Amino acid sequence: MSYRSVYAPCAYEKVIERSRFIANCAHAESEEQARAFIASVRAEHTLATHNCYAFVADKKGNLLRFSDDGEPQGTAGMPILDVLKNKKLFETVVVVTRYFGGIKLGAGGLVRAYSGTCAEALDRADIREYTACRELFLTVAYENFDALKKFLSSHDCAVKDTEYSDKVRTFLAVKSAYVPLFLEEIQNFMAGRVAVEEGEEFLFPFALRSHEGD
Repeated sequence: MSYRSVYAPCAYEKVIERSRFIANCAHAESEEQARAFIASVRAEHTLATHNCYAFVADKKGNLLRFSDDGEPQGTAGMPILDVLKNKKLFETVVVVTRYFGGIKLGAGGLVRAYSGTCAEALDRADIREYTACRELFLTVAYENFDALKKFLSSHDCAVKDTEYSDKVRTFLAVKSAYVPLFLEEIQNFMAGRVAVEEGEEFLFPFALRSHEGD
C-alpha cells in the first residue's frame, strides 16, 4: 500500500485582478484534523472575504469534502478538490483564502483562480510517498559500521536513527515488499556480521526524487 500526500504545511500567495489568493495546504489523516487546519486558517484570516477549501482525509479517496464559502456554487471548493484528485493526493487539505480586490472575475475566472492557486501551492509543497514499511534494527561492531553504511547507501531504505554504545545500532524503514530480499542481501554483503531484528509495520513518508510531472 502506498499513496502520496503533503508532508508539511505549505503556503503560497498570488494576486489576480487585485484580489489576494492565499493557499494553505497540509497533511490530514482524518476529517477532524482537516477541519482543525481549516479553522486555524480561518482564525488567521478573519478579515478575508472567503476561505474556500477541499480535503481528502483518508488513504483511499472516500472521505471528500469541499466548500465554496460564499463564492458562486462550483467555482471554488470543487475546483480545489479536482486539483487534489488530478494530483492523486490523499490525506491532504487545502484552504484558499481570498481578499476581494474590487474586480469581479466571473465564474470561469474564479475557477481558474482557485484551482490555479491551489495547484501552484501544491507544486511547491513537500509531497511524499507514504508506503507500508517494516522497521528493522541492525546491530554491528564498530569495525563493521563503514561496511554497513556502504550497503545502506546503495539500497532503498531510510535511516531513522543510530545509537552508539558498546556496538552500533541503526534503525531503518524498509518497504515491506522489499524486506525479504533486503535481509538476504545484507547478510550476504556483511558475511553474517550484522544482527537483524524486525519491528512493526507502519507507513513511512519517503521523499520523492523529483516533483516533476506531479
